[in-house]
Amino acid sequence: MIMALVYSLLVLCSSVHLEAQLEVGFYGHTCGLAEFIVKDEVIKGLIGDRGIAAGLVRMHFHDCFVRGCDGSVLIDSISPNTAEKDSPANNPSLRGFEIIDNAKARIESICGGVVSCADILAFAARDSVQMTGGLGYDVPAGRRDGRVSLASETSNLPPPTFNVDQLTQSFKSKGLTQEEMVTLSGAHTIGRSHCTSFSNRLYNFNLTSSEDSSLDTMYLTQLQQQCPQGSNDPSDVVPMNPASPNIMDISYYRDILANRGLFTSDQTLISNLATAQQVAENSRDPFLWNSKFAAAMVKMGQIGVLTGTAGEIRLNCRVPN
Repeated sequence: MIMALVYSLLVLCSSVHLEAQLEVGFYGHTCGLAEFIVKDEVIKGLIGDRGIAAGLVRMHFHDCFVRGCDGSVLIDSISPNTAEKDSPANNPSLRGFEIIDNAKARIESICGGVVSCADILAFAARDSVQMTGGLGYDVPAGRRDGRVSLASETSNLPPPTFNVDQLTQSFKSKGLTQEEMVTLSGAHTIGRSHCTSFSNRLYNFNLTSSEDSSLDTMYLTQLQQQCPQGSNDPSDVVPMNPASPNIMDISYYRDILANRGLFTSDQTLISNLATAQQVAENSRDPFLWNSKFAAAMVKMGQIGVLTGTAGEIRLNCRVPN
């Protein structure tokens, strides 16, 4: 039964592009080295900082949930406009922009005006998943870049304080199911978080939320030592998954079952019968979760894409043409 499910997921990975007019191997005839160059730059980035992988996966997610997967998260702020990347939801948490810049510069030098920044980001996220132990997957490409980036629109991003119902609705609004929400939440198995994103769980003991009152005592003490009360120091960060912060694995789900979910939005996944069952299933079967994660990433990467003659191919990912 599991193998049949995995087969179905892999078929989804290879065929779902039809809905969004994207195509695996889109640059095969116009810029055959594009995906190789992106992977090479991701490798270089990870050699210097293993945490870059989580940054690129997170960046792709944050791009797709605002205006669709159009590379708008890569655009710099230019007065008087504040762009997405400089909103509190993204700054200082997003990182890895230089990886995209380096890949784009190399690609432009051999295939000018052909490969979109949105596709480069999608490739980089896939490579980051694979290089941290996840399954590789084909990325349907053909996205074009948007021209608008507004910090005010990052309110579409689900914050770490959301409960399971709010998360479900947020993902549903983007065409993703509750199960895909639980699956994609597993990306929190890699990377780090600033203390300010969850400090409300450490010192406010009058919270009525069961997700915030059930934090494992030993883990709570550890986090309080790492995140001093009242500190807003951006250098105060902790690993999302202390046991294996740079490996795509199922320990994220095991932590949730042990009341060691870092965010409210993590721990809330066991407050609902259906999502709790999915957490338990994922915690037992790494291959099943990795397969579902690959399929969910492919589907997420098609949210609101621009194709054909819509948008543009940015020559510099930070600036609209």
